[in-house]
Parts: sequence; C-alpha cells; structure tokens
Amino acid sequence: MSALLLLLPPILAGFGASFFIESWLMPKPAPVAQRPLPTLQLHIGTWLFLFAVVLLLVLRPWFAVVMLLAFQLLLVLVNHAKYDSLREPFIFQDFEYFTDALRHPRLYLPFFGVGRTLAATLGFVSALVIGIMLETPLTAALPLSLLVPVWLVLLLVGCALIIRGLKNCPAITCDPGLDLLNLGQIAFFWAYQKAERHTAINLTASPFQVMPQFADKAKPPHIVAVQSESFFDPRILSGNIKTDVLAHFDRIKTEADYYGRLQVPAWGANTVRTECAFLTGLVPEQLGIHQFNPYRSLAALSIPNLVASLKQSGYRTICIHPYPASFYLRHLVFPRMGFDRFMDITEFNGQQKDGQYISDAAVANRVAELLSTPDAGGGDEPPLFIFVITMENHGPLHLEQPQAGDQQRFYQQTPESGCEDMTVYLRHLKNADLMIASLKTSLQVQASEPGRGRGGVLCWYGDHVPIMTGVYQLYGEPDGLTDYFIWQTPPSALQDSPRVGEGRNISVNELAALMLKAIA
Repeated sequence: MSALLLLLPPILAGFGASFFIESWLMPKPAPVAQRPLPTLQLHIGTWLFLFAVVLLLVLRPWFAVVMLLAFQLLLVLVNHAKYDSLREPFIFQDFEYFTDALRHPRLYLPFFGVGRTLAATLGFVSALVIGIMLETPLTAALPLSLLVPVWLVLLLVGCALIIRGLKNCPAITCDPGLDLLNLGQIAFFWAYQKAERHTAINLTASPFQVMPQFADKAKPPHIVAVQSESFFDPRILSGNIKTDVLAHFDRIKTEADYYGRLQVPAWGANTVRTECAFLTGLVPEQLGIHQFNPYRSLAALSIPNLVASLKQSGYRTICIHPYPASFYLRHLVFPRMGFDRFMDITEFNGQQKDGQYISDAAVANRVAELLSTPDAGGGDEPPLFIFVITMENHGPLHLEQPQAGDQQRFYQQTPESGCEDMTVYLRHLKNADLMIASLKTSLQVQASEPGRGRGGVLCWYGDHVPIMTGVYQLYGEPDGLTDYFIWQTPPSALQDSPRVGEGRNISVNELAALMLKAIA
C-alpha cells in the first residue's frame, strides 16, 4: 500500500499531462474518447514502460515523470518545426535525424528555432531541479524487497499493453497528418515502426527490369543526370524577378527533347524521396511506408534501378555529391545500387564553397574532368553515367545575407522587406543556371573530339522547392512542382541545331524512363 501511495499520484499525473501535451501537436490528434482502444493501450503501455525504465535509473517517481514529459514536449516542438517548414508531422522514421542533427547541425537546428531551443532547455533544466533538489529517492522510504516487485509489475504491465495494442492497432494510410489525427502521437509512432518492419516494397512494375536500348548501340552516349538542390523557377511567384536569372535554363529548354514541370514527393526537404523515385522509378504507393525514408530499407536490399540497368549495359557509373557519403546511408545504398565510384565531400575542399556548401561550379568542373579523361572517350572505353546531387542551394537560406548588388542583379525594382531569403536563393539559383551552361559545353566538347567523341545527354531536375516561409507569406506558396529538362548533344559536333522540344509535365518516377526513351 505504501508503494502505491508513492507511485500512483505521479503515474496518474503523468498520464493526464501526457495526453494534454499531445493536444499541442500539429495537426491535432482526435480526442482521446474518439480513438480506438488499441491506440490508448499503446499510449498508456509505452508511457508506463518508459516510466519504469527511467524510475530504475533515478529512483524518484516525480523526477521520472517530469523527464518523460520534457522529452514529449521536445517531440512536440520538433513536430511544430517540421510541420511549419515541410507541411508534415514528425514521424517514427524521423527519429534517426536526432543523431543526424548532432553530426550535421547546420541542416537541422536553424529550423528548430531559438524559441523552441530555449523551451526545450528550460524543460530539461526544470526536470533536473525537481528531481535532484525537491525529491528524495524511493530507497529512502521503501525496502528493496518491496520496491523491486512493484517495479517489475509496472514494467510487465507496460509491455503487456504494448503487445496487445500492437496486435490490434488500426492500419495506417501513409498519410502522416491523417494517421496522427486518428491514432494519437505514441500509437502513430508504433504503427509506422510496425509497418516498416512488416511491409515489403512492391517491385511488380519496376521500369528497370529490362535493359535499356540505345540508338547507337556501338557507342552509347555519356549520361549526366543532375539533381539540383531546391531548383525550381521562382519567377512564377513574382514578376519583380528578372527573367535572365535562368537564361541558360530558358535557352536549353528550346533545344531539349523534353522539358516541363515535375511532380516530386517532397516539400522543402527530404531530398532522398525524390532521389529514390528518380533512381528506382517507384511511386509512393509501391514504396508504401518506405516512401518516407526509403534508404533505411535499401541499405540492405537490392532492387532494380537505373544505375544497375546502365551498368549491365556497359556503363561506368559514378555519383558526385559534395557532402558526407554516410548522410542518408548513401555509402551503403549506392554501392548496392551499382555505382562504381562515389565522390563525396572528401573530393573537394573549403576553397570550393559558395556560401555554406560546395559550389555548383566546382561540381561542374569535376564532371568536366571525368568527361575529358582518356577512358571517357569513344572506341572500346565504357560510356559514363554521372549522377550529380548538388548542395550549393541547400538551406537554411536565412543563415546567409544578400550580397552587395544582389538586388540590382535579380530584381526589376527594390523588393519588399522580407525577401532576403529569396535574394540569397536567386544568387545560388543563378549559379545553378551557369552550371547548366558549363555541363552543356563539356558534353559538346567531348562529343566533338575527332575519332573519340561520344554523344552526351544532360538530364536536369529539382528535388523540391526551397524553404522560404517568409517569402511565401508575401507571394503565396508555390504548387510544390519543380522543373526538369532532357537535352542531348546534336548529331554533329558543336552544331547547335535547334530542336523542337516537347513540353510534358510528369512525375519524377517517370523521368529516368523518359530520359532512356529520348536516347533510344
């Protein structure tokens, strides 16, 4: 009885406070009374299990409660930060980003915000004060012979409720906002974790089951595919942006085989979703739960993809990404996909930065070097497939400031206050536009070499629109579509003969197949 008197009040208070804090989420979960029983079993069971674990460590029940609530508050604040920037709640697959935030703080912490950081820090400090200064340990009031059995009961009841809840938990829809609404936060995490473990990727309609065909079977073209960071045409937002910010992009569209708007499965971030869709040709419905962070599964699973298909066709396959290879587990995924070489941040140096990251110009120069090496020519040497993932235009944009003359370069007239992120974005976007011209020239020069020249293909697309919350409040949010084109060197070297390109709006999972169709 004495143990119950000591433990029951903090446990009940913790349950109530946990549901209350959960109501601060965006989107807000349904009221507790409207949720299925298994979701409540998962919530209560998880909370009880964690309470027992923390209690074992600190031996102070109120301290354990406050620690758990402080962590839950942190998850709510992280959820708000993600929802504000990416229009999606925090999901189970995002937990690995906590370690990524420690290894790559520039990509994450600025979006969390100073206010949220202070709130989380205050919650943690408050928990420590309550636990250490205001509460005595249970061992001072209860003998171990009583405390241990009570602790085991708490642990086992928590486990039993979790097992029961998981067995009968409602199926998810893979719409995070709707699933959070229906399940509540803790059951939502459990449901997405369970689905990831028990759901396989559907490969029945993979476009890469058959090897590609090429018009010139004796000398297939070099292929350069560029996933340009946050690339889209912002001139649709405001007529105040000068048209020549994307002059080379506009020009190459008039010469391209295909161009248009691109539907991508990401907004503001989650580059890997777009990247996976391009390389595998799979739609979100085929990926199911794996659509949110597909490389978690592909790190241990080989599936048909563009890289392996081209490698089987005789291509030498190279990826260039000026960031640590381990990010998104690419160091595990890309060799499994079939890349012969992965050139990451170690292939570059700090002098090659423009802003926060390695410049598009430096990456374009590295592509030019690969295309100009002796083994990149014609004859019996293999053609190259170079997949480029740029970084220059990666946010947070607000960590940079507009440079002198930027407003005159990129706007018809002085922009409104609050456009600073847009100005920074346009400066990097202009560099992406210059990269298009550089790659085009490199492919043309290589194709023109007497006796060794080989045709070249440039496929370019944006992974998602950038995060510019303040700008969108001024001009309205974009539709989330990015832009793409597929261009080839003309048949005769350096003959800049115009093509009549086909404007076609597609999804990114269709892009690689369309690129191969243009070559066939």
